[in-house]
Amino acid sequence: MSPEASPRMRQIMTALVTHLHDFVREVELTPEEWEQGVGFVTELGRWCDDKRQEVILLSDILGVSMLVDAIAHRTHASVSETTVLGPFHRENPPVLQNGQNMSPGVAGEPLEVEVRILDEAGQPLEGAQVDVWHTSPDGFYDSQLGDEHNMRGRFVTGPDGLLAFPTVMPASYPVPHDGPVGRVLASMGRSPMRPTHVHFWIKKPGYRDLITHIFKDGDPYLHDDAVFGVKASLVTDWDAPKAAGKPAKLSYEFRIPREDAA
Repeated sequence: MSPEASPRMRQIMTALVTHLHDFVREVELTPEEWEQGVGFVTELGRWCDDKRQEVILLSDILGVSMLVDAIAHRTHASVSETTVLGPFHRENPPVLQNGQNMSPGVAGEPLEVEVRILDEAGQPLEGAQVDVWHTSPDGFYDSQLGDEHNMRGRFVTGPDGLLAFPTVMPASYPVPHDGPVGRVLASMGRSPMRPTHVHFWIKKPGYRDLITHIFKDGDPYLHDDAVFGVKASLVTDWDAPKAAGKPAKLSYEFRIPREDAA
């Protein structure tokens, strides 16, 4: 490497080349397998567009995304846990008012979402931006259905840090498995399924971003998530209240630390 290479570039590339060469020697990679690997990486790029990110999907199903996330967000129990962003976040979702329906026109079991954004000490945070998104009751995101931004929205918290709005119950679903990543999963004998969840991305100046999901307790795929995103603290009971006619409810308190927190 050139002496002008930065220390971090030198560290990363030295480790990468060392481990990559060790891998090739360990498995005794054949020329034919090397060609297949080159073709696979090329194909990954061809499957990427503004609505699908096959390279992130590969990182997700190999557990790399969650490992990077875990290293970057080592923290303590008073702060909400993170998980993967996933390939279906979209920029500039509809800006919605507190209480506004996040899934207009979508038929399905009603779900009430009520979350509160707090600081590490439990004080409400006003003015936090919260992006929320989830699948349809059939297990598809709006981008997969060709819709223009549905079942997603951007909210801003008031003085009480509270967000409450109606939507529909999402569903467990398979990660996209009709492309090269799907072939990897199939060749490993793994399921492409993800358990039922709602995504949250919380931002507030002076505080660390929180990217996470809240999962539905009892989902059959909680212990077999294709992208390894489930954490026990993020699993909650969404069952409908016993009172007749009441919808199911997702309730959660998120706590985010300041940027300069240890």
